[in-house]
Amino acid sequence: MTRIAIVEGDGIGHEVIPVAQNVLELLHPEYEYFPVEVGYHRWEMTGCPCADHDIAELKTADAILFGAITTPPMKDYQSVILRIRKVLDLYANLRPVKGNGFDIMIVRENTEGLYSGIEEISADRATTLRVVTREGTERVVRSAIRLAQQRSGRLTIGHKANVLKSDVLFRDICLAEAKSSGVSCNDKFIDALALDLLLHPASYDVVVTTNIFGDILSDTTSYLVGGLGLVPSANIGDRYALFEPVHGSAPDIAGQNIANPIAALRSAGMLLAYCGDAQGSDRIESAIQEVLSGGIRTRDLGGSAGTREFGDAVIRALIRKE
Repeated sequence: MTRIAIVEGDGIGHEVIPVAQNVLELLHPEYEYFPVEVGYHRWEMTGCPCADHDIAELKTADAILFGAITTPPMKDYQSVILRIRKVLDLYANLRPVKGNGFDIMIVRENTEGLYSGIEEISADRATTLRVVTREGTERVVRSAIRLAQQRSGRLTIGHKANVLKSDVLFRDICLAEAKSSGVSCNDKFIDALALDLLLHPASYDVVVTTNIFGDILSDTTSYLVGGLGLVPSANIGDRYALFEPVHGSAPDIAGQNIANPIAALRSAGMLLAYCGDAQGSDRIESAIQEVLSGGIRTRDLGGSAGTREFGDAVIRALIRKE
């Protein structure tokens, strides 16, 4: 039996993930769904945002549907999502940005870089170690190359090798791997790439870059499709996979039934494709498009529908197409 861990997390995660879970349960009632509670709210209640037994539970899942996490600015608070990515070795973060005339897949290295977690904090100085390794780079660029080979065969490497020596290593390894695989490849400085992606999105297919650059780049390019509320992501490793909307926990709008659930729904679609049901993934996207075309939109898209109401409309669209 396919087992799906449901992690709502914090903030609007409690609103958008139930919408996505309802859709999964409609399409696959035979799956086993089980909750795992982690995050800042869990820390407030227990003093521990993510325990070892929570990680052990996540490891029993075939896939994880993950909501949003609040990470408070406290030096003794460890980021829950960063810990999960590292412990499960989810080294490739896939962030699709697809719109009218363009289809971009940003592949972000997910376990090292500036999010290495190696930090020192004193009264007058804080230091974060940026880690780029050959192993980490090779495996993420190979994931990007496989995706490029399945798509149009074009790969772009985003880096800042003109300033950062660690990016020289990243760039050179990526170029060598692309050359040996026969994939068409070019590289760009990350600042120029961010601008050109916004100006000429149709010129790009698969983009691979380091951890923080990939985080910023995918958030920036979400502008092309209407904002963070619409963009999903997948965190993929050799054994485990976690799917989450790109947006954060948005505590300022939490509990108001106004969050856009599309990113969570699309994350559920990516989860289904990973589990072998590409048709189910396509059905979710088709239902989303039907609802939007019918004029049902959340407030961030200029409409008046609530989170639950939009989810109900997607359910109805899926049922009509059965």
